[in-house]
Amino acid sequence: MKSLLKVGVFLCSALTLAQDPQPLVDQAVTAAGGQEQLLRAFRMAELFNSGETALPENSPKRTPRTSDIQLPDRWVVNGTERGAEPAKAVVRAWTLDLLLDPKSQLEVLGEVADEDVTCDVLQVSGSVRPAMKLYFDRQTHLLKRVDWREDFYRFSVWKKQDGLKFPARCVLFRIKTGKAWFHHEITELERLPARAVKEESR
Repeated sequence: MKSLLKVGVFLCSALTLAQDPQPLVDQAVTAAGGQEQLLRAFRMAELFNSGETALPENSPKRTPRTSDIQLPDRWVVNGTERGAEPAKAVVRAWTLDLLLDPKSQLEVLGEVADEDVTCDVLQVSGSVRPAMKLYFDRQTHLLKRVDWREDFYRFSVWKKQDGLKFPARCVLFRIKTGKAWFHHEITELERLPARAVKEESR
């Protein structure tokens, strides 16, 4: 009987350990370059277009934009703060800011395959509503996908700059139909001093 109890305790302990989200968080942060390299305030030059297909790189129909971002909630375009913009939460996801927020409640959801890539899935709640699912490539530990609200986002074309790895491309899909509807690319990235992101005076 004592042997069975010991085995039961061991199995319960192993299950608890397997469900601990911290190892996945540590792996993701390390893969991106380490906590000291993660973005806090930055400027990004962007190109984007709507529709099921990404337009060619030199297409005049792609829209250019420059964004100044201060995590967790500042996003200024052409001197104007974007306000209550859902995309702010997605930026917090790909920069991994959500994983490090003390208000975040993290839950391991297990293993899922996305485009034949095995991913470990973390659900984040508390700091974002509704809860958001983040998929991390099990081999590289880089962010592969985010499920949130009515859309899912796939990240690719990882670039390295000043010790940081970041996804230069993101494609948005409708969860209901699986069809792509928005294509986004970061063409330039620049770190900014803390609290440097400001609106223009009105």
